[in-house]
Amino acid sequence: MAPPGVAGPFGSTGAGGNRPPVLGPGDGVRELRARGSVMWFKALAEQDGGDLSLMERTLPPGGRRPPAHRHTNCSEAYFVLEGEVAVVVDDEEHLLGPEAFVLVPRGTAHTFGNAGAVEARLLVIHAPAMDAYFAGLHELWNRDAPPSVEEERALMARFGMEQA
Repeated sequence: MAPPGVAGPFGSTGAGGNRPPVLGPGDGVRELRARGSVMWFKALAEQDGGDLSLMERTLPPGGRRPPAHRHTNCSEAYFVLEGEVAVVVDDEEHLLGPEAFVLVPRGTAHTFGNAGAVEARLLVIHAPAMDAYFAGLHELWNRDAPPSVEEERALMARFGMEQA
């Protein structure tokens, strides 16, 4: 990942300048890690007044899924780039392969995870933005021991997510 304001292989990241960021695969204005996933944020709340956040995310095979939840304050959407991703929406599991898309409207119960034997890669958008939640998740998962499900749920509640 090129540092903010430094030209990467796909152009300027735009931080501090008047050009919008142009980012390629595996590039982001912020990189976070949790649950064995790497998240490259391509759009942050601070860049667009909180309208949306967009991340490119990896999902390891066999990785821990987020607890089933509902967003009270945003919608979420997934677009699979590589691999196979299982998305459970209102208790119905959908297997998504490359170029598949699903929208999870605000208030809809959901969870997701890698459904295959190899790493999956997808784009995840939240509108309004939720990148601050993922910064907190990064902190939880980058301690000496993984967080408990209860710790994750407490963080989720602080950012408008309810247990499903």
